[in-house]
Amino acid sequence: MPRPQTIQIYLPTGDPRGMRVAEITTRIVRVIEVPRSQLAEFLKLPEAQQVGVYFLLGELSEAGLPRVYIGQSGCVGTRLVQHNQNKDFWNRALVVISLTNSLTQTHALFLEWFAIQQATQAGRYSLENGNAGARPHTPAPLEADCHEIFETAATLVATLGQPIFEPLTGAPQQTDGKPQAPELFYCKGPQANAVGEYTSEGFVVHKGSTTRLINVASIDGTPQVRFRQQLVTDGVLTQSGDSYVFTRDYLFTSPSLAACVVMGRSANGWLEWKTDHGQTLDSAKRQTVSLEAG
Repeated sequence: MPRPQTIQIYLPTGDPRGMRVAEITTRIVRVIEVPRSQLAEFLKLPEAQQVGVYFLLGELSEAGLPRVYIGQSGCVGTRLVQHNQNKDFWNRALVVISLTNSLTQTHALFLEWFAIQQATQAGRYSLENGNAGARPHTPAPLEADCHEIFETAATLVATLGQPIFEPLTGAPQQTDGKPQAPELFYCKGPQANAVGEYTSEGFVVHKGSTTRLINVASIDGTPQVRFRQQLVTDGVLTQSGDSYVFTRDYLFTSPSLAACVVMGRSANGWLEWKTDHGQTLDSAKRQTVSLEAG
């Protein structure tokens, strides 16, 4: 269950878009964000010689999914130098190390494997790893350490703007101190029956939702059609009978783009998405903010 936490972010060069160092001051885990252009500066730090887990991040897929490569090394600086020579897609690295230099290769191997499993389950990023491999043998005490390390690292990584391990949906909302199930919205039309959530990041359409198979002629050649086709190419949408089906939860930047993909036509998502009682997304979310502000 999420709880309040205090996180310290240090800017070694004073540049908020340059190298950043994040930590929870009561824990031993540190995450260093390294722009590819500042890799040489990172290599001068003692942390570059440590055992660590790292995440390479960069270009988006054409369907809008960020790409990530997850790895580990007994000397993270050396491994990043290798990736600088043979991997083109990344422009930033997030490096997880121990303040006490207490991570072992056993820790790193388990953390790499576990991070790949969790990132795959969350479904937010396109993983560049390919085969995740088998679960490494890890003694129970070290595995317990790894889960605690991972929890801290995941929080720090998300704070630095990369929520690699956070599920798109299903997070309970806090109301009067009590968890409440997220509010669901529905979009229905010919061969289309979709359900989703309005979140702080955009609009998430749930896995299993169906969309119209054929676009209406009036939107042929538009960016929305090309985007929709890219979702098919990337496997987000797969044909089932006379509809497409979402193979996983998918985050859209706006309710209207989500509704357009579902309906196969131009659509105002604020009006197309409705609660099970027929209340529009606009009425449930936008108008209530206006009323409260007034």
